[in-house]
Amino acid sequence: MSKARDVRNLALIGFMGTGKSVVGQFVAAQLGFEFVDTDALVEANAGRTITEIFRDEGEPAFRERERAVALALAARQGAVIATGGGLVTYRDNLEQLKAHALVVCLWASPATIFERVRDHTHRPLLQTPDPQHRIELMLAAREPFYRQADVLINTEFR
Repeated sequence: MSKARDVRNLALIGFMGTGKSVVGQFVAAQLGFEFVDTDALVEANAGRTITEIFRDEGEPAFRERERAVALALAARQGAVIATGGGLVTYRDNLEQLKAHALVVCLWASPATIFERVRDHTHRPLLQTPDPQHRIELMLAAREPFYRQADVLINTEFR
């Protein structure tokens, strides 16, 4: 028998550039919910940008900060939560979200994502000689996690 879920929030997961922040703000306004962005909470808690955290502490430290934020969100009710693209790939963050939220994955192709984020200098994981290839590799690695969402929505054509 499966454990009953106490769904009182909506969590948006998916790769960067799939529309989590834009869709999240729109949906929160429509539902009369609070909009919460995990990246913004990590930055506020750290007093630094994500780029600075990656540079000074590395990705594992960032993921731990992100995990602490994800755990704290379990106390919220009536929130639309836009997560960082890698949040659900770390430890048991996806299960933590599913305990209190309907989890919706926004999806787009690597080419579309690249077009949307190609000029974003604030994305430390894409600061490589071939960011499109990096997107392809990362999306392939994260896809099994994203597919565990309750709902998948293609944002390819917005």
